[in-house]
Amino acid sequence: MAADKADIVLIGASKPVIVNGLSSQVHLHKLFEAKDREALLAEIAPRVRGLAVAYTANKIDSAFMSRFPKLEIVSSFGVGYDHVDAKWAGQHGIIVTNTPDVLNEEVADTALGLLLCTVREFPQADRYLRAGKWIEKGYPLSKATLRDRTVGIVGMGRIGKAIARRLDAFGVPVVYHSRNPQAGVAYKYYPDLVAMARDVDTLMVIVPGGAATKSLINMQVLEALGPNGILINMARGSVVDEPALIKALQNRTIMSAGLDVFVNEPEVPQELIAMDHVVLFPHLGSASEYTRRAMDQLVVDNLLAWFSGKPPLTPVPETPYPPQKRG
Repeated sequence: MAADKADIVLIGASKPVIVNGLSSQVHLHKLFEAKDREALLAEIAPRVRGLAVAYTANKIDSAFMSRFPKLEIVSSFGVGYDHVDAKWAGQHGIIVTNTPDVLNEEVADTALGLLLCTVREFPQADRYLRAGKWIEKGYPLSKATLRDRTVGIVGMGRIGKAIARRLDAFGVPVVYHSRNPQAGVAYKYYPDLVAMARDVDTLMVIVPGGAATKSLINMQVLEALGPNGILINMARGSVVDEPALIKALQNRTIMSAGLDVFVNEPEVPQELIAMDHVVLFPHLGSASEYTRRAMDQLVVDNLLAWFSGKPPLTPVPETPYPPQKRG
């Protein structure tokens, strides 16, 4: 019955999979369509039980969630959820879900593509051909190759492991750094990030964003990586000290960088754009129609499971299900 349907607010944009998946099952309120957003929130807040967050650019902090006294679940698009105050949600009995696993392979594919583009200068070669320079002379031999490199993966989670499998197939040695050694992972573990950077010549960064990893890749790490070093960032822009990276690239403290993410994206520092020895992607990690549909569907499936009385499919660690008892 319509009266039994949960009220859910869709925040972000009208994504067909989410809208079509929820519209017949819940009372779906599209916040982005409201002429007066504040008036709509004031009207529906007392009965809202769920939030569907379609884009990670939308900040779901404690102040926003506290506007909904009956809020039970925040179903967020994307594997990263630093835009949601999950700790506060957990303390107030609110489940937060994300969309892991369905994007692992796509992001790992992108990571390898970015690595290859950066090491072998493929985008630069493309620009060289299009500019008509090949007629004059061949593109210079690339200074770097994967054939003599060791990749240090910063963050050996689901996506890190998928990247490592691909590097295995390429015949590239892999080591890793994370907060703790990963069970069942045979690659050499470095508890100290600087020590790993010193021992490798390529860093592949794939850790969550947030306060715990802010500026994890700083000038000390870049200096340890050295003049033959290449940094690939598939994580969050905040994980890298961007001004330090720009300085390291300008001074050739490291050789190059391949970046899929930036601190203030979609704004990218002009200093990075001006450098031809870096490769820049517009946050392409999971950006295929196939994978984005799967991620959207998981947003829907988490909400429908919850409101049909079933456990959430992918709760984040800060809001486990069933809830952990407090001592």
